[in-house]
Amino acid sequence: MEHRPTIIAGNWKMYKTIADALAWVKAFQQEPPGKTGVEVAIFAPFTALHAIAAEVQGGPLILGAQDIYPGTFGAFTGEVSGPMLRDAGAQWVLIGHSERRQFFHESHDLLAAKLRSAMEWGLRPVYCVGETLAERDSGSHFQVVASQLNMVLSGLDADQASRIVIAYEPVWAIGTGKTASAEEAEEMHRFIRHEMQSLWGPVSRSIPILYGGSVKPANAAELFRCDNIDGALVGGASLDPQDFKAILASA
Repeated sequence: MEHRPTIIAGNWKMYKTIADALAWVKAFQQEPPGKTGVEVAIFAPFTALHAIAAEVQGGPLILGAQDIYPGTFGAFTGEVSGPMLRDAGAQWVLIGHSERRQFFHESHDLLAAKLRSAMEWGLRPVYCVGETLAERDSGSHFQVVASQLNMVLSGLDADQASRIVIAYEPVWAIGTGKTASAEEAEEMHRFIRHEMQSLWGPVSRSIPILYGGSVKPANAAELFRCDNIDGALVGGASLDPQDFKAILASA
């Protein structure tokens, strides 16, 4: 098996003021987890990026943004572009999170443009895919995920693909307390790896695939034992630095 980094990422969503974010970072850094070979990222609200960047500068914590607008500058009120994110200290960016698809109706074309913009500005994209409960129950979950992969990523060459991270997040397990079983998660991760193999060949073996969907200290170790699960995109449990560290310890 190709070497792939283990990545534990926290998505704070629309939580934490600047003061809250700095308190989290301080608590996290007071007792560093001491893990080697694990990359740790936090996707913070736009408002907290600059303050956190100053606090974690030179350390191992990777700072990510939760969204990006696919432009540089312009009359796009309320949007934040790649150069602005870089200026604020972001290194990675989430693209296609299910909440962006569901609540803001983001299309495949828009997500592909966001992905290209992230790469243009040197931000590492973490591209999210996943099915709803209705899609899983109807048996179309593989088809849905394949479509999300192919319609957004098919324009990338192998070199570009080597810079991305995939996060599989079954929508029915996000914020619900439900988690895909390790077997269900591994089955989909293996399918995603196969789809990427069709797109890019051998480089697909080195692309990390994270699991996201109610990851907690209690279920993390079982998920991480799966061959094709290379870490986690953690939601609610990332809001508490001690819970997040416990998940990190399971990696």
